[in-house]
Amino acid sequence: MGTEKFQNMKITAKGEQRAHVQLNQLKSLWFNTGTLCNLECSNCYIESSPKNDRLSYISVSEVEAYLQEIEEGELGTELIGLTGGEPFLNPQIISILETILKYNKEVLVLTNANRVLKRHQNALLNLKSNYNEKLHLRVSLDHHTEEVHNQEREKGAFARTMDQLKWLYDNEFNISIAGRSLLTEGVNEATQAYQDMPEAWGIHIDLKDKLVIFPEMLSGKELPEITVDCWGILSKKPEDQMCATERMIVKRKGEDKPVVMPCTLLAYDERFILGSNLSDSKKDVYLNHPFCAEFCVLGGASCSSTK
Repeated sequence: MGTEKFQNMKITAKGEQRAHVQLNQLKSLWFNTGTLCNLECSNCYIESSPKNDRLSYISVSEVEAYLQEIEEGELGTELIGLTGGEPFLNPQIISILETILKYNKEVLVLTNANRVLKRHQNALLNLKSNYNEKLHLRVSLDHHTEEVHNQEREKGAFARTMDQLKWLYDNEFNISIAGRSLLTEGVNEATQAYQDMPEAWGIHIDLKDKLVIFPEMLSGKELPEITVDCWGILSKKPEDQMCATERMIVKRKGEDKPVVMPCTLLAYDERFILGSNLSDSKKDVYLNHPFCAEFCVLGGASCSSTK
């Protein structure tokens, strides 16, 4: 029996059976387009920055190989997600998007919309014209107030992001917002504030079905390990966790090919590599990481909605 938490893949520090999740159906497949980002945010779970290239830019041919596997295996995957880093820094991002859309898949792109969309506006308009409802962009706002958002990102970041959000709104893109609830405010309070905020920027949309609020994740916070008994104690179900319906593709710096991980949160931990193809990734995922407890089981959050 170990003395530290989150060490043994199947047994907790207390010697209890660790909870695990089976892949029921691959409804969502995520690609990390690369960890480089034009911003460096203090609360970024993947530590993206202008210098962090631990995950390389993924190529359009690498993306297409997994799309082909989905087709050939008749996996029924409904959504392809793109995250980073900042996806719109990847030099092949438009080709990647067009390839996914040609496979008739819904695609969700997570972006900070801080300057990065300007260089791609014409290409995005063309994609929207050709594929309309299948292209979704989710804009990240660390808070519904300019002050807190800028504290996390940089001075002027809130205004620049809202400017690009307004451009997306004016051009009738499918847009949603990813927000964050602070420890000092409730989720309901944060939700209402996010819903009210866009009006001041001339963005007149009902965010009721277009807003995802994530819990604040604090590195170093003491967290419980999730055991098999926790499902009943917490009234949670393994089939409701992200890794029951999704996987993520990452390409590590210096490696020849991408690998499959359980979800968008676990990009660096080699213990969670499930193989190099989707067939190999149908393994049970043991919840042996603090993010499994903080974000998913206790936080009840999910990345895959196209709201």
